[in-house]
Amino acid sequence: MHLSPEETRRLLIDLEPDASRELDRHLAAAKDWFPHEYVPWSQGRTFDGLLGGEPWAPGDSSIPDEVRTSLIVNLLTEDNLPSYHHEIAVSFGRDGAWGTWVHRWTAEEDRHGQVLRDYLTVTRAVDPVALEQARMLHMSVGFANDYDTMLHSLAYVSFQELATRISHRNTGVASKEPVCEQMMARIAADENLHMIFYRNMLGAAFEREPNLTMQAVRDVALARGLHPQIGADRQRRHLRPAAAPRPGARPGAAAVAGLGPRGSRRRGGEGAHRALRVPRHARRRGDAVRGTPRRAQRTDRGARRLTAQVTRPSSSLRRPPRRASPPASG
Repeated sequence: MHLSPEETRRLLIDLEPDASRELDRHLAAAKDWFPHEYVPWSQGRTFDGLLGGEPWAPGDSSIPDEVRTSLIVNLLTEDNLPSYHHEIAVSFGRDGAWGTWVHRWTAEEDRHGQVLRDYLTVTRAVDPVALEQARMLHMSVGFANDYDTMLHSLAYVSFQELATRISHRNTGVASKEPVCEQMMARIAADENLHMIFYRNMLGAAFEREPNLTMQAVRDVALARGLHPQIGADRQRRHLRPAAAPRPGARPGAAAVAGLGPRGSRRRGGEGAHRALRVPRHARRRGDAVRGTPRRAQRTDRGARRLTAQVTRPSSSLRRPPRRASPPASG
């Protein structure tokens, strides 16, 4: 499947009225919030280093290890926002309603990384030195879109935002910590609105190009898990596997349907076409749907090879303590 630049431009123009309408709906529904209000600042203590505070220790936080790992996964994912902004700006453009959406989405997403890092640091849930080293490594690898058409990108973000909402919500619930749960619920609410925008735009694409859009959904569902790849080869050599399962694990595309805010439903799960509201006529007419397996899920191995060094002190990773230099005498 390939769309020429001219075909892509035509489709983006055709979808512009829908993008404008969805942007207006989103702006009316979105609520401003402030990351600093979700961080228990009074719990903070100075770390060792320049200011001579207390070194980090694993027992500083009571958050379960699997929840800690999930929070780290989610934060490292949010850290790559500059790469995501570039990719969606290339896919959807920076003009008109599409461009306004790209910038608005980026601004809202930026809050998530801010509040997650502040929370983890203030509550001493992670080793801040190892976390910063993991961030540098992760962002140095970057993120590149696996797909070369605008429809594939639209299908991917539609699934991915839903998976992200589930991940954040489940992580907060599993933490059994009221502040963490409230924070993750707030982030999940943002992700839900983002999913609705992309889902509705995908529905509009089905109305115009049902076959091509169904092919894009099929390709994304069969290709990979929905976590933006944290397990690039360079990182796998440096990050030890995390042993505990993650309560906020992001499911593969075909497994997204049937998952609620508290995990899998044993019965009554909806199909992916219902989760994304694929028009019935597109399901009937879409040639690409023939031969697609009912369930196709690939475990995103990269997300399993995460930051054990962030949750365990390591003398090889930590810098030696430094004290603030005394002021020079006059």
